[in-house]
Amino acid sequence: MKTRRRGEESDELRPEYDLAELLKRGVQVKYAQKRREGANLVLLNPDVAKAFPTDEAVNEALRLVIKLAKLPGRRKRALARTANTRRSI
Repeated sequence: MKTRRRGEESDELRPEYDLAELLKRGVQVKYAQKRREGANLVLLNPDVAKAFPTDEAVNEALRLVIKLAKLPGRRKRALARTANTRRSI
């Protein structure tokens, strides 16, 4: 491995590559459009990603959780269970 001398440029791009051309074809901000549209990007843990392999599968599961949370009487029972658990501790 060569050591650099003072004053040498730290650019490691080979001379045959045109940086302007590379930047023109490259994708600098891959998810910028989705971000502007209001989409939330999240990173799933590997075990969760196996269970939900597509974004639609994740959305469907989350919609089900939302519906279950809105069921009448569901909240009262959950609060009662929480209160009972705290008393037994």
